[in-house]
Amino acid sequence: MIPGKYRSVSGRAASNVNCGLHLVIQTSSLPEKNKVEFKLNKETPSFPGRLLQHDLERNYSSRQGDHINLVSSSMPSFPILQRSSEEKILYSDRLTLERQKLTVCPIIDGEEHLRLLNFQHNFITRIQNISNLQRLIFLDLYDNQIEEISGLSTLRSLRVLLLGKNRIKKISNLENLKSLDVLDLHGNQITKIENVNHLCDLRVLNLARNLLSHVDNLNGLDSLTELNLRHNQITFVRDVDNLPCLQRLFLSFNNISTFESVCCLADSTSLSDITFDGNPIAQESWYKHTILQNMMQLRQLDMKRITEEERRMASVVAKKEEEKKRESHKQSLLKEKKRLTINNVARKWDLQQHRITNIATNQDRKDSDSQDHCQNDESTISAFPEETGSLDSGLTSALQGLSVTDTHLVEVEGDTLSLYGSGALECLDRNWSVQTAGMVTTVSFTFIEFDEIVQVLPKLKIKFPNSLHLKFKETNLVMLQQFNALAQLRRVDQLTIDPQGNPVVNFTLWKYYVLFRLSHFNMQKINGTEVTQNDMIMAERLFGILAHVASSELPQYHLISILGDARKKQFRYLLETKGKKPGIVNEENNDSKRLVGENTNRATLNYTTRDFYNEKLEEIKEKKKFCKMYIEDLVKEATEINMKNEALQKLWPQMFIELVRDAVMEIRNKNSYMKLCLQQITDQK
Repeated sequence: MIPGKYRSVSGRAASNVNCGLHLVIQTSSLPEKNKVEFKLNKETPSFPGRLLQHDLERNYSSRQGDHINLVSSSMPSFPILQRSSEEKILYSDRLTLERQKLTVCPIIDGEEHLRLLNFQHNFITRIQNISNLQRLIFLDLYDNQIEEISGLSTLRSLRVLLLGKNRIKKISNLENLKSLDVLDLHGNQITKIENVNHLCDLRVLNLARNLLSHVDNLNGLDSLTELNLRHNQITFVRDVDNLPCLQRLFLSFNNISTFESVCCLADSTSLSDITFDGNPIAQESWYKHTILQNMMQLRQLDMKRITEEERRMASVVAKKEEEKKRESHKQSLLKEKKRLTINNVARKWDLQQHRITNIATNQDRKDSDSQDHCQNDESTISAFPEETGSLDSGLTSALQGLSVTDTHLVEVEGDTLSLYGSGALECLDRNWSVQTAGMVTTVSFTFIEFDEIVQVLPKLKIKFPNSLHLKFKETNLVMLQQFNALAQLRRVDQLTIDPQGNPVVNFTLWKYYVLFRLSHFNMQKINGTEVTQNDMIMAERLFGILAHVASSELPQYHLISILGDARKKQFRYLLETKGKKPGIVNEENNDSKRLVGENTNRATLNYTTRDFYNEKLEEIKEKKKFCKMYIEDLVKEATEINMKNEALQKLWPQMFIELVRDAVMEIRNKNSYMKLCLQQITDQK
C-alpha cells in the first residue's frame, strides 16, 4: 500500500521501478518462429526539474524487472500487454512502460490489481484503455503528447496524477477523481485554472511552465498545501487567501510588478514559504520590506530563511513608506481639490461672462428703441453685472448649484502667489508672515475681473513688497486705459497677459503702450520677451504726444487733483519756473525739469474703474438734482419779486400823491409840526 505522505513525485516514480525488461512482441498472424525477443536492461533516470516534493513506498525503490508480452489485438492500433504469472506475483501492484516509444496506451488485461502505472517518456496522444484499473493509485504520463485529459472517470482511487510536459490546453474531466492528492500539470499550455474546485483532498498542485496570466478560481481546495506557479505570465493573484492549508506558494518568474496585484496573500494565515524571484516586483527597492511587513507569518522568502533582524528592518522601512504614501495621498487629494476648485471657478466665470453678454445684448435693443438721455444714462449703469438685480432663471439655478463647492482658490507655490476667483482677493487682508510675504515675487490672477484687481493693488503693494512679476489670465483686460491702474504699484519688472480672456492683446500696440505708461518701472520682460531700448524709443514716439495733449488740455485744478503730493510739488515747480528766463536755469535743472514733466504727463493718463465711475455718476446725479432744486427756488423767488415790483409800479403814483399830501398837511402848521417832532425825539430817548 502506498503511504499518504510523499517526498518526491518526479522521475523517481519510475526510477524506483528500475527494470530490466524482457519484451516479447507477438502478433497472431506470425508463426512461432517469427517471435521476436529482445532484452532491455536500463535504469530509468531521475527527472530533474520535477518540482513536486513526494516519496513513494520504500519497497518500490529496489531494482526490479518486468517480462512483458505485447500482443497485437484484432485492432492493430492497440497492442495487448501480457505478463507471466511469476511476474504478476513478483510485481503485482506496479507496471512500468517508460521509454517504449508507445503512441497509444496498450490494452492491459488481467491487471485490475495494479496500483502504480508508469508511461513516462513515450509518444502517447490520448489516455485510454486503463478504465479497468480501478484500484490504480499512481498514474505517471510525464513527457508524452497528450492534448486532453480524458479516460480517467473510472479511476476513483487515483491519488497521484502526473501529466507534466504534455500538450494539454485545458483542465477538465477530473470530476470523479475526488481522492486526488497530487496533480502535476507543469509544462503544458494551460491558460486558465478551472474545474478543480471539487478536489477537496488535493495537497499538491503543480502548474509551472504554462500560459497562465492570472490566478483565481481556487475555492474548494481546502487541503492544498503546495501550489507551484513558476514560469507563467501571471500579473495578479486572487482567492489564495481562501486556501486554509496552503503553506508553500511558488510564483517565481512571472510578470508580477506591484504588491497590490497579490495583496490577497497578506490575508493568508497559513502561508509560510513564498517565492517572487524573477518578477519585476523583486527588483523594487521596497520589495522585501513590503512583503515582510504585510506577511508576518512567512518563514522563508525566495527560498531564504527570514531573520528577526530582517523583520525589524522591514517594520521600520514600512512605517516610513506608509508615511510617504500618506503624504503622497494627501498631495494627490490636494491636487484633485485644486483641480475641481479651478474647474468650478471657471464654470462660474463662464456663467458670469455669459450673463454680461446677455445683458449687453438686451440693453443694445433697448437703446435702439429710445433716444432719451436719461434712458441712455440708465443703460450705462445697467451694463455692468454688479448693478443688475435680475438674472435668467437657468443661470441663477446654475450659480446656486456651484455654491456647494469652493468658488475661489489661494495657492502659494514657491515664489508664486496664485489667485483664482474674485473671492481670493480677500486673502490680501490676512496676516501673512513676513517670511512668506517676502518670498512671493510673482502674483497670478485668474478668473477675476480686472476692475476688482485694481481695488486691491494698494494692498498688494503693502502685503507683498517684493512682487515683481504680474500675470493676468481671464481677467477681462479689454482696453489700454486699464494698464494705467498698474502705475500705482511700487515696482513691476515683468508683465504677462494671457490672450485667453484678455482681448486687449489683440491690439497691435498694446505692448508699446504698457512700456510708455509704465516707463518708470523700467520693465524687463513682457509676455516672456525681453524689452529692448528700441522698444522704449518706439513707445515714446507713439504715445508721447498723447500724454502731452492730455496734460495740456486739463484745467490746472483738475490736474492737481489727480496728482499725488509729490507730483503736486513737481507740478508747482514747473509752473514757477515757466516764467523764468532760460539762462537762469542751468542744464542740470533743465534735465530734471524734463524728467518731472514726462512723469507728470503720464500721470494724467489714469484709469477709472466701473465702480468708481458709478459712484461718480451717482454723485453727479445728486449734484444735478441739487442744482435743479436750487435754480427752481431762485427762479421762484425772482418771480415773486418781479410780481411785487409790478404791483408796486401800479400803486406807486397814487401812493406818491398821498405821501405828498400827508407831508404838506403835516407842515402846514409849522409850530405844531415842530412840537410834534420834538415830542417824538423825546419819546425815543
